[in-house]
Amino acid sequence: MSKRFLITTAIDYANGSPHIGHAYEKILTDVIARYKRLSGVPVHFVTGLDEHGQKVQMSAQNKGVQPIEICDSLAVEFQTLCEKLNISNDDYIRTTETRHKNVVQSLLQKLYDEGKIYKADYNGFYSVRQEQFVTEKEKVDGAWPAIYGEVVEITESNYFFKLSEYQDWLIETIKSNESLIYPRFRSADVLNFLKEPLNDLCISRPKERLSWGIELPFDAGFVTYVWFDALVNYITAAGYGTEQFKEYWPADYHVIGKDILSPPHAVYWPIMLKALDIPLPQHYLVHGWWLSSGSKMSKSDGHVVNPLDLIDTFGADAFRYFVISEMNVGQDSDFSEELFQKRYNSHLANDLGNLVSRLLNMGHRFASGIIPKSEIEESEEKTVLKHWESLKAEVFGLYDSFQFHKALEKIFSFIAELNRYTELRAPWKLAKSEESIEQKRLSTTLATMSEGLRLASILLQPVMPEIAEKILNSLGQKSVELFADKLEWGDELAGSEFGEKSILFPKKEH
Repeated sequence: MSKRFLITTAIDYANGSPHIGHAYEKILTDVIARYKRLSGVPVHFVTGLDEHGQKVQMSAQNKGVQPIEICDSLAVEFQTLCEKLNISNDDYIRTTETRHKNVVQSLLQKLYDEGKIYKADYNGFYSVRQEQFVTEKEKVDGAWPAIYGEVVEITESNYFFKLSEYQDWLIETIKSNESLIYPRFRSADVLNFLKEPLNDLCISRPKERLSWGIELPFDAGFVTYVWFDALVNYITAAGYGTEQFKEYWPADYHVIGKDILSPPHAVYWPIMLKALDIPLPQHYLVHGWWLSSGSKMSKSDGHVVNPLDLIDTFGADAFRYFVISEMNVGQDSDFSEELFQKRYNSHLANDLGNLVSRLLNMGHRFASGIIPKSEIEESEEKTVLKHWESLKAEVFGLYDSFQFHKALEKIFSFIAELNRYTELRAPWKLAKSEESIEQKRLSTTLATMSEGLRLASILLQPVMPEIAEKILNSLGQKSVELFADKLEWGDELAGSEFGEKSILFPKKEH
């Protein structure tokens, strides 16, 4: 049984509609999954919804409905977003599913039986917004940061997981495994957090305060705290407790935002796995935030982007292209609708869309709708071929190192080269000549444009699957399922029919 490439997004929280951050994380993960599949790697891609917790319960109480109704409604919203974005996930996990509840309860019982969970009284501060206990050390200049919202002082009995016992092990693990967290500089954030002694993790909430959660198997008066529920989704979806688990786990990449790296994913999760004697994920891929004029987008500030609006107006692939081309993975990036439309009009409509439109138009006018064979090779064709060979050698290394923005830059520089070549050859002028050499140049020009677009479209498939398929179909080809043997420059298109002229990226004012 060969190991599958398991890649996950963080599961979204059922407390609000999707925004650009949700969309970007899914697109980024999807690009990686599609690239791996095209490289011949068997992939299992998981996303989902985190449905328990106090905020969901409070939202339901405010609306006078049951919490599951809130979750069902938001699950439709998030799954609709995935469908509209052409996200190719293999599984969608909801933490209210029976399969997940069973895994959570079995893990809790195991840890409790081994003495790694204990009951104790707690007196301290609690952040209602973050649904977590906080200490004085979290204060900044004597005040609770805004991220914690309302902080109240409470006293109650709860169950605790012996997190602190594993602190030294975790520090050594992070220091010795330089590839665990990408980009590497994010490791410093985690190690800085670990400079202070860890407190044991409260993993329960009494039912009189929170009833919307997974019941502790060893005490019916309590439910599981959100992180000890939500994080477990990764192994639930990997088939924990079944033979499938060996095929899928450990995860190759958890794709997450920088705000949930530490402590949830890089402190709680690896320690939980260590205590359970389950292998750690191979890597974390940590992305940045989308900003508006240099500030993080926030509903409270009115800085939000509804991805569905842009998708409905410009198409999924245009949106996918923009967020992947604009963000250097791991860094923050600024978003504006003006910049989006500028990229749409210049890179997509003018460069790629216009090239395809011109080729199909000339293919029907000058070649009877049949892709001709290249009949000569002169310096102009050699320049295009040389550019292609250089691109092909570079782009896979860029994809492998998550430098997708640079890979797209290289691909679109090749598309610009095809446009330059077209202008230089001027097939509309060649078509007016009856000379044999000019007719050969005409056939060669249309063949070269076609082959260049075929190859560029294949490389664009992970980012722009729908557009790539349309271009390939217009050249009489099907979508490529594997890169192997499909990226050599050749004449395999000769004799295929050109598709009808179409506008891939209509100019729009938004």
